[in-house]
Amino acid sequence: MWFTKVSLRNPVMATMVMLAFVVLGLFSYQRLAIDQFPNIDFPVVVVSVGYPGASPEVVESEVTKPMEEAINSIAGINALTSRSYEGKSLIIIEFQLHIDGRKAADDVREKVATVRPLLRDEVDEPWVLRFDPASAPVWSVAVLPDRDTQAAGAQPLSPIQLTTWAEQVLKKRLENVRGVGAVNLVGDTPREINIYLDPAALQAYGLTPAQVVSAVRSENQDLPVGSIRSLQQERVVQVNARIQRPEQFADIIVA
Repeated sequence: MWFTKVSLRNPVMATMVMLAFVVLGLFSYQRLAIDQFPNIDFPVVVVSVGYPGASPEVVESEVTKPMEEAINSIAGINALTSRSYEGKSLIIIEFQLHIDGRKAADDVREKVATVRPLLRDEVDEPWVLRFDPASAPVWSVAVLPDRDTQAAGAQPLSPIQLTTWAEQVLKKRLENVRGVGAVNLVGDTPREINIYLDPAALQAYGLTPAQVVSAVRSENQDLPVGSIRSLQQERVVQVNARIQRPEQFADIIVA
């Protein structure tokens, strides 16, 4: 209340004080550092490990738990979250704010490197990535079936057809736009061919599913053989053995 009494008794002084505050505010505003996207270091590290063909239960027991036990011994961890999907394990490590993000990522890489020799050979190499807000996509596009076509009674596009169109048409067009760094497809449904084995036939021939997988992998690929040279020319010889139609899988010789 004393400031109000002084201001009423000295209006000129009160006006000058107010003007001084206004001038000081304008002077400070011009020199105020404003950044729409400030450079903030988030000490968050993400570990992604692929295990093709494994169920979520197998991924959790064979990959996620050994990784968690090794990473959990690092000092400065604030929270550790893991998720096991079909064929993939995802571990998110949140460190305390005073921890340097680069040092935290290096510590996680060291612990992951100690666990990698203990995993199965089918497990892919782990990916250790730092969380960077600047690397987040600035534009997301959802590809959905046409509702008008579906309401009219026409057959809508299947998820595989939508994935093929997005990969072969939309992705290529977006990549040609100036300033676009990368285009990533998320939640796509790639085309695949399922091979069902006959257990009785395998037992009769004394074969194992691993032998069938090895035969399919080795026969379904194009291999360079070498070259044939003469005095006039040189020709490159290549074996084109990649399967073009699904029924050709039945012609593969396993043993």
